[in-house]
Amino acid sequence: MIRAFLATLLGAGLLAAPALAQTTVGAPAGGQPPLRCAVDGTFAPHAFPSLQGGVQGFQIDLFDAVAKRLGRQLVIDSASFSGLIPAMNAGRYDFLCAPVTVTEERARSLLFTEGYLWTELQFGIRRGTTPIRSEEDLRGKTVSVNKGTPYEQWVRNNAERLGLTLLAFDSQPDAVQAVLQGRAYANLSGNTVIKYSAARTPQFIADFALPGTRFHWGTPTRQDNTAMRAQLEEAIECLKKDGTIARLSEKWFGAAPKEDDAERVPFPGYGPPGLPGYDATPVRAACG
Repeated sequence: MIRAFLATLLGAGLLAAPALAQTTVGAPAGGQPPLRCAVDGTFAPHAFPSLQGGVQGFQIDLFDAVAKRLGRQLVIDSASFSGLIPAMNAGRYDFLCAPVTVTEERARSLLFTEGYLWTELQFGIRRGTTPIRSEEDLRGKTVSVNKGTPYEQWVRNNAERLGLTLLAFDSQPDAVQAVLQGRAYANLSGNTVIKYSAARTPQFIADFALPGTRFHWGTPTRQDNTAMRAQLEEAIECLKKDGTIARLSEKWFGAAPKEDDAERVPFPGYGPPGLPGYDATPVRAACG
């Protein structure tokens, strides 16, 4: 049975490939060097292996469109999420194409664009498991997560209060597999990823979403790279205004976003309002 689960996950693009090639998108190569960014290439449907090589998903399509608006070629690397921010801060990447949850702690050390998606923390469980109705139902349980994420931080922050055991993995598919194998009671991740995994893995179902955990998913740059943040912010706002992000959201997540969802709403200023690094200067995006 476990082999069947593995085959299902592999066919859905939920299992990591041994090595993921670089993916090049955006405008044709011109006089400027390509921009560089990175994703977790096992985080379907945001980024996952393509049968044609490289990675595919919402993030790839989104930043293809962003790069074209900037008139730049973009090279996207795949790596474990836990290493992406350190690699960017070391100068390897201009920004991250991965969906990065904007937290106050992260916003103190990185510059973020405004959010282009909302995310909330949601649990996935194995079919037949007793559903989670509240945090109390997690008491004494083991929860699997992807390393270096707010999901890992939530489990760590609540481990003592709820008696939780943390299982952290280098990829989201490994965290899902731990639930299918019975090594973990639940997997905690973002709502889009949990729902996508459940839609393609019959024995895995989307369950309890933690109240009050809605965050921006934005694009980080280094703290000193204000020019790059501004270019990305302006491109993202234009792609909201012309409906591109909403169309990509419906393509990859299976439902059209509501009028007040982040895919459609340009936020004032640069960055997520109310968080460190926010610049209230009006965005002057030339979207023609």
